[in-house]
Amino acid sequence: MSFAAFDESGRRFIILREQEQKARLSGLEAVKTNVTAGKAVSRILRTSLGPKGMDKMLQSPDGDIVITNDGATILDQMDVDNPIAKLMVELSRSQDYEIGDGTTGVVVMAGALLEQAENLLDRGIHPIRIAEGYEVASRIAVEHLEKIAHKFEFGETDVEPLIQTCMTTLSSKIVNRCKRSLAEIAVKAVLAVADLERKDVNLDLIKVEGKVGGKLEDTELIYGIVVDKDMSHPQMPKKIEDANIAILTCPFEPPKPKTKHKVEIDTVEKFETLRKQEQHYFDEMVQKCKDVGATLVICQWGFDDEANHLLMHRNLPAVRWVGGVELELIAIATGGRIVPRFQELTPEKLGRAGLVREKAFGTTKDRMLYIEHCANSKAVTIFIRGGNKMMIEETKRSIHDALCVARNLIRNNSIVYGGGSAEIACSLAVEAGADRFPGVEQYAIRAFAESLDAVPMALAENSGLQPIETLSAVKHQQIKENITHLGIDCNDVGTNDMREQYVFETLIGKQQQILLATQVVKMILKIDDVITPSEF
Repeated sequence: MSFAAFDESGRRFIILREQEQKARLSGLEAVKTNVTAGKAVSRILRTSLGPKGMDKMLQSPDGDIVITNDGATILDQMDVDNPIAKLMVELSRSQDYEIGDGTTGVVVMAGALLEQAENLLDRGIHPIRIAEGYEVASRIAVEHLEKIAHKFEFGETDVEPLIQTCMTTLSSKIVNRCKRSLAEIAVKAVLAVADLERKDVNLDLIKVEGKVGGKLEDTELIYGIVVDKDMSHPQMPKKIEDANIAILTCPFEPPKPKTKHKVEIDTVEKFETLRKQEQHYFDEMVQKCKDVGATLVICQWGFDDEANHLLMHRNLPAVRWVGGVELELIAIATGGRIVPRFQELTPEKLGRAGLVREKAFGTTKDRMLYIEHCANSKAVTIFIRGGNKMMIEETKRSIHDALCVARNLIRNNSIVYGGGSAEIACSLAVEAGADRFPGVEQYAIRAFAESLDAVPMALAENSGLQPIETLSAVKHQQIKENITHLGIDCNDVGTNDMREQYVFETLIGKQQQILLATQVVKMILKIDDVITPSEF
């Protein structure tokens, strides 16, 4: 209950009575409330689906702005309080962790299942029977995906199938105008770190860096490491060939006394003695690096101007304040060992690189260090350029999706066709399978088939087409011609054949979408009591 009041300035405000006492929801009312919350989250992402999907602008409390159409990022940045909405966020995150792509589609699918479940609840069907029907339908859909999947054969020389699949992923992103070049970069990066015999890819070996400036077309793949640092002294050489790299986590400075006693210096002679002692420490450290054959020192910590000056005079280029993650990648790429103490430095622990160069960008003073042609070229870097920070961040997210798709294809080279064709084919299979179940579950199975149509319908809607008319035409064509790779012509190419348009998605990604969406919806349908902490 509420009523209006006015303050001393005549401004109106509303007083809510007993605002802190929240009503406890239970039974069918709780289920319907949960369904409504899940649908609300799904509707937010629905318009972001597909190559013509819209972007979302998200503003943080600090005023930072993120522009993206990546489902996982949108939900991650949103401030969500409702527990059911949080489940949808976790759903998107699970798809992102496991597959890396399809984060928007999985939430749209879950929202469609909840919408159909609401209709069934209104007809008096028990939530448990709906959940059981959905489980049966998801198994039929996943098995049908196996039947309509195609194997994509590729090798180190024939990578076109991988590139085409990555291009499908990138076509729905802001960076779609450069999707061919970015897809090639992603595939080359994955193949550089992949173990094709074991069908294993360690994406941690692919570093994605970005620098504001230039244009998106300047994005490049570097077979090595890029470090956002420069030489510690401006007069040090900017290019070192056949470099032997000492990777240190110990600072170039004298050891500090461990006692709390003071050292008083009251004469010039004492100060001079102390200074010479410090210089002797520096000399020993530099000489140790020179003796083992190091031609470049990369240090995790800093060193003062005196050490820097000495390094320059002794012709030993150095880089300081390099982060721990970068140090590890440099060690992996160059085959070197990270050395914690100067006494442990040996020639065997040095990393080796064919070329180390410092590169300047434009008219600014920004410089970065390129470590290329490494002894062990397993670590690579994708270096992104762009007009502003937001563009670079969105390109990083897009590249991540493409890398994950290429990795999934190496693990399992089965693909299904995109553009909603796989969902339409599964919808028809599930609809046909419903006839085998005489019980109440058949209503839920048919509802599941209708939910699968939500993805192609959203694709059509976002592309400016008539959704129901377009979906009906494609469905009729699939049934008539018995072809499963007919989908929505989002790009208005003139053909519904996704094989001709080279629109592919990984089989495991599509299966995971259906399974994850079904699991979360089942969980939401089984919640019949919402108890708040204030009730305890």
